[in-house]
Amino acid sequence: MPKYLFYPGCSLQRSARPYLDSMMAIRDRIGMELEEVRDWNCCGATEYTSVYHVASYALVGRNLALAAKQANGTNTLTAACSACYLNLAKTNSYLRNDPALCGQVGRALAAGGLEYTPGTLKVRHLLDIVVNDLGLERVQAAVVRPLKGLRLAPYYGCMIARPDRENRWDNVEHPVAMDRLMELLGAEMVDYPLKTHCCGGHMTQINVPVAYELIRRLVHTATENLADAIVTLCPMCQLNLDAYQMEVNKHFRTDYRMPVLYFTQLMGLAFGLRPEALGLGREFVNARAALGRIGVEIPPLEQEPPAGEGRAPRRRAKREGLPMPRMSVTEEVAE
Repeated sequence: MPKYLFYPGCSLQRSARPYLDSMMAIRDRIGMELEEVRDWNCCGATEYTSVYHVASYALVGRNLALAAKQANGTNTLTAACSACYLNLAKTNSYLRNDPALCGQVGRALAAGGLEYTPGTLKVRHLLDIVVNDLGLERVQAAVVRPLKGLRLAPYYGCMIARPDRENRWDNVEHPVAMDRLMELLGAEMVDYPLKTHCCGGHMTQINVPVAYELIRRLVHTATENLADAIVTLCPMCQLNLDAYQMEVNKHFRTDYRMPVLYFTQLMGLAFGLRPEALGLGREFVNARAALGRIGVEIPPLEQEPPAGEGRAPRRRAKREGLPMPRMSVTEEVAE
């Protein structure tokens, strides 16, 4: 069974937990072993590099150093989050090609008893691993419930395919890896020319009108092309298109109801796994009607969202003080 070091990143433990749950649910079906990097830290997301240049690369470099130290029989580090993948791959490349930066980051790592030789690890996105390493034949062999009748708009986002430092993708402007994967599962892919356009990232916190227009364009194009759902591979993209869709409707006086799902969730459905094991039903814009077209029933949550809102219920904040140490996310899911 192919083994990979796995960097979870922050979002997969909270807002993108269905992504993690579905990934862990399908790994045995396609013969993929994931070993979580121990003691990993945040990748800094997207803005930190512009604020603290050296510190941001040292932050990511620490994750590379920990992964390299832990490597046992593999030199491949994978991430499911596009921002995490971008930061890991970018840092690996910059340290290899910028001696001055490499020296500064090396001294920062040494202060913490770590070291990293640039290029020691290969950094790859989860989709790349599934399509180009494990292979589509292995995926096809696991399909027991084809997604025939489901029309999907494939959304890659702007961070995963470009710049393509290691030539991982078939086309940086119009990639088709996820299209091919979904078609293999039985789904029909609609024409989606905005597949690599930006979702706005954290623009919802900076310039709301601009953010809402970026989101509207993406949802509108999927709707116009008669997609039942958007399928994506990035937690930030999923969050923006899903969680802010109702705010976009209020802003533009529209009525979009476009579910936004992870490609791993749809793989799990095609593999015959239970929807609840894949985190389905926890999206803001409910996918129940869309998936009902292919005979998939999503069990209702304990508390249904108000009629017409399509929102998952908010959880009450816990009042237990600071979070306590717990097991790794992969061990928790395995239990």
